[in-house]
Amino acid sequence: MTWTANFVTLAILFLWRVEEIAEACSCSPAHPQQAFCSSDVVIRAKLVGEGEVDVGNDIYGNPIKRVKYDIKQIKMFKGPNQDIDAIYTAPSSAVCGVNLETNGKEYLITGKLESDGTMHVTLCDFIEQWEELSATQKKSLTQRYEMGCDCKITRCTSIPCVLSSPAECLWLDWVIEKTVNGKQAKHFACIKRSDDSCAWYRGSAPPKREFMDIEDP
Repeated sequence: MTWTANFVTLAILFLWRVEEIAEACSCSPAHPQQAFCSSDVVIRAKLVGEGEVDVGNDIYGNPIKRVKYDIKQIKMFKGPNQDIDAIYTAPSSAVCGVNLETNGKEYLITGKLESDGTMHVTLCDFIEQWEELSATQKKSLTQRYEMGCDCKITRCTSIPCVLSSPAECLWLDWVIEKTVNGKQAKHFACIKRSDDSCAWYRGSAPPKREFMDIEDP
């Protein structure tokens, strides 16, 4: 094979790797309820340690590095019947790794459960310091979010936005407040009603299962 051919081959492999990394880290912002419903594990935990570990080899035989955060689980809102004592993430944000503080900070952490029982997190998961969550978000973790997991939350990015189904809630934080951490993210949940349609619910008390209209506290 000529030098030119070798160079072209290496260039293609490099571009393929860049595209693979970019694709791996591509994700749209999610409402906290969406993050809850799509995650295998949702926990409140305190981070107590950090270190880099090998978790195997890639297809080329190169070691795969992961950052391991040792945690003290405070409460599990969703997940397996076991305590989680560590979470794993990629070593840099370029490959969706999450950088967290280990000075005793408490976090709400959502993530995926691997077949070996370990919990992995990425930049696409909803991870927030516990003290930054609203009272409604904290209470919704125990009942309200789960009640709306059959609903679809659609993020509106520009006007006009329309609903395609009665079992859908329109998320307007971005067009109204130019942030995905606005009022609907902090204070609302999309709940299925008795007629199988879905609507936003606001409040800190658990909603009535048979409610038909949006209710305030």
